[in-house]
Amino acid sequence: MDYKYIEQLMERYFNAETSLEEESILRSFFSQENIPAEMQQWRALFTAGADETLGDDFDARIMEAISADSDRTAQAADSQTPVVKARVATLTQRLMPLVRAAAVIAVILTIGGALQAPWDSSWNEPVDYASIQRQDSVEAVSPVQAENISDKIADSTSVMLPALPKD
Repeated sequence: MDYKYIEQLMERYFNAETSLEEESILRSFFSQENIPAEMQQWRALFTAGADETLGDDFDARIMEAISADSDRTAQAADSQTPVVKARVATLTQRLMPLVRAAAVIAVILTIGGALQAPWDSSWNEPVDYASIQRQDSVEAVSPVQAENISDKIADSTSVMLPALPKD
């Protein structure tokens, strides 16, 4: 069986070019029992909602639900009318958010200034380590201190621990 017309209608349907009559033809085609296997995937698209009708009493049911809801709301409003009192806001209460914002900004600026010091430009100057070593040499030491300097290596264990008697 040739389904060229149905395929053309489906192509027009997906391009949003079909009329209501052509869409009803597609719905009636897909509601049949014998549909080709390659068109089975589209069956749910055209048969969905076919059995769903609102009915003649739909408007009456909606209006009834709306009126019942408004009656319940009116009864609840009458029985529990809340009393709302105006609250007096002082100038301090009104300015408190601005004071908090100013405090946050002050803290951020203080921390930023403290963190800026390690990255100051004076830290980027090259250091002459040779001059530091010359200042630290023996010539820079006073004569009294120079007498105490010897060429022999000090053994720290003999100084720190007393000699243990040998058994």
